[in-house]
Amino acid sequence: MTEHFVRFFLVRHGETAENIQMRYLGTRDEPLTEKGLLQARQAAGALSQLAIQAVVSSPMRRARDTAIEIQQACGVELQLKARLAEGSFGRWEGLTRDEVLKLGRQDAEMLRRWESDSSIAPPGGDSIRQIQQRVTGLAEDLAAEFPGSSIVLVSHVGPIKALIAAALGIPLEASRWFFLDPGTISVVEWGEHPVLRLFNSHSHLGWSSARWM
Repeated sequence: MTEHFVRFFLVRHGETAENIQMRYLGTRDEPLTEKGLLQARQAAGALSQLAIQAVVSSPMRRARDTAIEIQQACGVELQLKARLAEGSFGRWEGLTRDEVLKLGRQDAEMLRRWESDSSIAPPGGDSIRQIQQRVTGLAEDLAAEFPGSSIVLVSHVGPIKALIAAALGIPLEASRWFFLDPGTISVVEWGEHPVLRLFNSHSHLGWSSARWM
């Protein structure tokens, strides 16, 4: 890594109860489960072996509590940034995809449009394009603040996938096919020509932690 890059270690927060049920959690400030707290500690143990300069986190409880474990293990400062928060799902928050489809034809049609068009937002919520604009803006600010450094960003599915899509230069719609497990680590080198080094790594959690196994 050269001084023109910042290496972002992107950590999805540990597991919550509604994650297990695959609900649209959004801005609901749900705490970590016991397993989620263990995942946070396992991520902290892995990252503590690296030369981390700062930990920057979404202020939402599930991310903040994950970040505190990492910050304490790495012995660095913790910054809370609203631009890393999950997007709002509006009136779909707390529901599963199947439950949204059962709300009626209007919601079902809106859901399908939202899944295929990054500019579409859930009713009363945020589009993935809006999320990408704020998270890439934060990435640029952190690159200026911490040139040549390794920074941990603790966030959520939406912001992490949006940042990775920006790094790869691919359409945001393609990010819907990315799957991020709770407590996993991805790595992006952010600069003039961003590079994705690692995606959805759960080596610190064990193979059995992956939902797709």
